[in-house]
Amino acid sequence: MEKLTVATVLKPQGIRGELKVKALCDSAEDLKGLKRVYLSGVEYAVLSVRAQGEVGYIALKGVFDRNAAELLRGKDIEALRSDMPALPEGTYYIADLTDCEVITTGGEYIGKVVSVTPARTDIYTLETPKGQVSFAAAEGVIKEVDVGTKKITVDKKRFKEVSV
Repeated sequence: MEKLTVATVLKPQGIRGELKVKALCDSAEDLKGLKRVYLSGVEYAVLSVRAQGEVGYIALKGVFDRNAAELLRGKDIEALRSDMPALPEGTYYIADLTDCEVITTGGEYIGKVVSVTPARTDIYTLETPKGQVSFAAAEGVIKEVDVGTKKITVDKKRFKEVSV
């Protein structure tokens, strides 16, 4: 069963063991449907989720006080892919984009995706033959994403305009 990293624990929230988390999905609202999550390979039942934009507040069974919550600070929260909500067309999980080859519409190889930083306009970091290159997924840059073949096709001119 494939797991996706969906949030990172920022800090304890209050004295009852609630966790303040940074959502690594489009919104912390996406975490609301989860019934179970995993931290360091340990399964926890989700008692409640509150969302405020990118930030969420999660209560987990077995994390009853601030001290227990403090032990989870900085840990990644994972969920089973099958437990996550269906994605709208044209959106992808970061895990699906990582390791994709990036090529131009003319078939020229640029590099491989090593990370995607979620933002208003996502930032893709590639490993290229000349080192790392980052680019914003601004309008007109990405022409096609095929996670099945692990290929992302970009417009060469627009790519050069937005890459650093």
